[in-house]
Amino acid sequence: MALRESRQYSTPKLLSAQTLVHYGLHFVFPVVLALVFFPLMWQTAYLTMLATMLVDLDHLMAKPIFDPLRCSVGYHPLHSFYAIPVYALLLLLPATQTIAVGLLFHMFTDTVDCLWSFSHCRECYLNSRIYALRNWVRKLSGREVAK
Repeated sequence: MALRESRQYSTPKLLSAQTLVHYGLHFVFPVVLALVFFPLMWQTAYLTMLATMLVDLDHLMAKPIFDPLRCSVGYHPLHSFYAIPVYALLLLLPATQTIAVGLLFHMFTDTVDCLWSFSHCRECYLNSRIYALRNWVRKLSGREVAK
């Protein structure tokens, strides 16, 4: 893909604000979610939410496995726009609510990371599946689609 080679993006630093926020949301904030939504079993809920990080195994199917210019939301199978509604449906079953909260918050965290990356790379945004979804929704609602 010729467009990928032309994109300009500074390599994220290990201790950049974006990296700290991303991993803080993945590993620290679930404690808050567990305490707020599952106070009687917060430790189990927290560990369950951490276990939902296994959805990132779908990154192993991509080539390259890691691409700082690629938004995982909408790209990887377990981060797809088909999987996310299934995660929301899991909220309806009491036995799977902690898993659902973990998965949905994981998708939220990855979306925040994508939006942050897009602020550095407009072409990445224009080539993302998030942008394609936005245009599809706009078209369905009869609003003008940006070119």
